[in-house]
Amino acid sequence: MSYSLTTIWFERNRFLPAILAVAFSAVLIAVQGGLVIGLLAMMSLPIDKSRADVWVGYPGVRSVDLGRPLPDRWVTRVVEQPEVERAELAMIGFSLWTRVSSTQSPATPEVCTVVGSTLGPDSLAAVEGLRQQPDLMARLSEPFTVAVDESELGRLNITGVGQDADILGKRVTVVGLVHGYKSLGGPYVFCSNENARVLLKYFPGEATYIVAKCGTPEDAKRMTLRMKGYSQLTAFTADDFSWRSRMHWLFTTKAGVTVGFTALLGLLVGAVVTSQTLYAATAASLREYSTLRAMGIPRWRLQLSVLEQSFWVGLFGVMVAAPVTFVIAQAANYMGTQVMLHPLVIGIAILITMVMAIGSGLAALRSFQNVDPAHNLR
Repeated sequence: MSYSLTTIWFERNRFLPAILAVAFSAVLIAVQGGLVIGLLAMMSLPIDKSRADVWVGYPGVRSVDLGRPLPDRWVTRVVEQPEVERAELAMIGFSLWTRVSSTQSPATPEVCTVVGSTLGPDSLAAVEGLRQQPDLMARLSEPFTVAVDESELGRLNITGVGQDADILGKRVTVVGLVHGYKSLGGPYVFCSNENARVLLKYFPGEATYIVAKCGTPEDAKRMTLRMKGYSQLTAFTADDFSWRSRMHWLFTTKAGVTVGFTALLGLLVGAVVTSQTLYAATAASLREYSTLRAMGIPRWRLQLSVLEQSFWVGLFGVMVAAPVTFVIAQAANYMGTQVMLHPLVIGIAILITMVMAIGSGLAALRSFQNVDPAHNLR
């Protein structure tokens, strides 16, 4: 066992605050990063949970929920591309949901996101939650019927299937529920293309998107590049459009700035506590270091031992943070907030935490200014 690790063990009460500070920073960075990814993933669910390889929309569309109507006859431009196997229409847009109540009290409107698609087992735009329920898709083919996510019932002011609501003057009936489609913005309201056209006030012959199925991902990329020749529309692969939608919400809502500032604050707190703890531990051992210096141990070896201590403090902090992060993420998911502990997020959190710990060790080296063999003679 190394001298640095032995010192931490026998002086564990002295180093414990630094380990806990590092653990706090690691937990905060990992949970905040997972929270951002989880929340932003909600905004691209219509893309991620569909089977479409290509999404074609109006020029400059920045997010899947911000599309503008385009002529549905343009589907021929998509179908004629050699990589496209088939194509269909999709309707997505914001609307206004109002609970229909028998009481005289005024209902509070709620912004919702209407998602219309072709209904069928081979549908490209229908989300997975609908494709797995053929009976529900059959019910959604009826006029003015919709499905919503079970976790959004409270926001929509309803209690379950069979209740009515008003969407821009049209009464709709909830005929089914899906799971795992909670939204960061307006709750998702799933329906057929025909119903969506009415609920979004589209004119006949209009659609929000044209979605297509290609043979391979490479075919989808080639097709989208070729479609750049059309100035009236924009084509994206599903992955590119999903990323574009998430980045739009990340920077438009300032979520990235808020989360980054919070994580930076935790990082600074951890760095200060860790640095001061290592400084105090080194200062308290000046007599021992002075003795080692008098025995001929080079100063750089002593400084290296402090850096080794900072490494072990960082590693122990990460080990403490791992189970705590997992428990917090599970608790947040249980309460309805989605925290996605992606391996990239965990890796970045570990890297930043270790750099912070070692940086704190470097800052603690200032205590070596007083390390001198003559110190023991005083």
